[in-house]
Amino acid sequence: MKGRAAAVLTLAVLAAGLGLFLLRERQIAGPVGLQGFPLDDSWIHLQFARNLAEGRGFAYNPGVPVAGSTAPLWTLLLAVLFAVGGAHVVWAKFAGVLGALGAAWLARRLAIQWTGEPGLGLMAALLTVGSAPIVWGALSGMEVTLAALLVTGALAAHAAGRSTRASALIGAAVLARPESVLLVPLLWLGGPLTFSRSAASLGIPAGLLLPWMAFNVRTSGWLLPATAAAKIEGGLVGFLSGARESAAAFFWRPWQFEREWVGWLASVNVLLPVLIVPGLWMLWRRYGRAGVVPASILILHPLGMALLAPYRGPAFQEGRYSIQLLPLAVAVALMALLPLVSVARSRPIVGRAFCALLVITCVPPLARGAERYAWAVQNIDAMQVHLGRWVGEHTPGGARLALNDVGAIVYFGRREAVDVMGLITPAIIPYRRQGEAGVLRYLERACPDYLIIFPAWFPELSARGDRFKPVYRVRLERNTVAGADEMVVYETVWNRWGLSPRSCPAVS
Repeated sequence: MKGRAAAVLTLAVLAAGLGLFLLRERQIAGPVGLQGFPLDDSWIHLQFARNLAEGRGFAYNPGVPVAGSTAPLWTLLLAVLFAVGGAHVVWAKFAGVLGALGAAWLARRLAIQWTGEPGLGLMAALLTVGSAPIVWGALSGMEVTLAALLVTGALAAHAAGRSTRASALIGAAVLARPESVLLVPLLWLGGPLTFSRSAASLGIPAGLLLPWMAFNVRTSGWLLPATAAAKIEGGLVGFLSGARESAAAFFWRPWQFEREWVGWLASVNVLLPVLIVPGLWMLWRRYGRAGVVPASILILHPLGMALLAPYRGPAFQEGRYSIQLLPLAVAVALMALLPLVSVARSRPIVGRAFCALLVITCVPPLARGAERYAWAVQNIDAMQVHLGRWVGEHTPGGARLALNDVGAIVYFGRREAVDVMGLITPAIIPYRRQGEAGVLRYLERACPDYLIIFPAWFPELSARGDRFKPVYRVRLERNTVAGADEMVVYETVWNRWGLSPRSCPAVS
């Protein structure tokens, strides 16, 4: 099939997937339209982007720079779109859909480069845009399809022998999804180890990452963003940042993550984990080290997550830390079908039947993904978005909020935020490691006017009636994505609009 026809068919499949997701969203979440997101983290990107577009710096609280985005390239892209077209949610959806299309088209190119078969290239594009995680990513307001676009572009450039372009793209991919950093040494090892090529393969990504790391050091005192310090639960990076865990975790977690990774691939398409290993073998036979070493990220990805910087597994939240590798997984899986191409030419019905099987196996996961997406949008809209609007209507404009979810509440409420989880308030992280008593000590210095938390996360804080008085609460009847079923707004003893507010020392 020629390029134009393949593009039309790819667009049609993506449109069908998007239509299914939006239909289920309307049926479950109501007339949210294109204004809803399935994660509260999506609104964090929008808050940073809006402040940037309005000239308030890379800051969550205007004028206070902070390294609170793990995907700064996505945040910057949204800021550009906001500056040009206004701070509208639809821009995040638009960028996500374009990222999904681009990733699928590059998956087609990669499959054709490897197999020489346009038919398999078309299948790679269709299986990519027809997968539930890619459709979810396109609508999620998150960086995942941008990362998939850049990772797949880097691999296609590498397959074409364009190492400089591959290095630039993978460096940009790390700024969109940090887990992509594992591909930097793999792309380097997948080609001639000459001095000039090594300098480009390692130096270009390093040059792209240096400004981000310098900003991180300046604002949080660490090479990684505050989000990493707040979330990472162990591993090598966690050890270097002060987190401690048992040595046994270094042995059991890699196998746990590997099993979760295989299960996630099977949930996308049951044939993927079956075909990836023979696909890697075919890559080795055809292209040797140049082909199989970069593609080995499909095996190393969960191991790297487990050993370097574990937070949640590869399947967490629709695979948001893994979706960038999905186009590659599809292309590698299709490599396993090369021996069937000659059979399909002599017996076209065999080829059509197998292609139909691949497409059909995408449909049930797509339907289940649409259901999960719709309930997630309903949860975030009914809880965090609702509370953000409540804050905007029922609290003074200068109120300071302490929260464990800082996305939609701050975006809609437009209030100063203290993040008790540390994502955008890195100063609280050492206190958090001391448990709730440490968090309370920090709050006694920061003195927020309101505290908005999941009581299930902070039972000791929520029980402190001498500090926090509940004034409003939201409870989800069917919770699928929020951190807990109930979120409560507490007025604090430091509320500056209260009858007798307690005095507060300044936080250094």
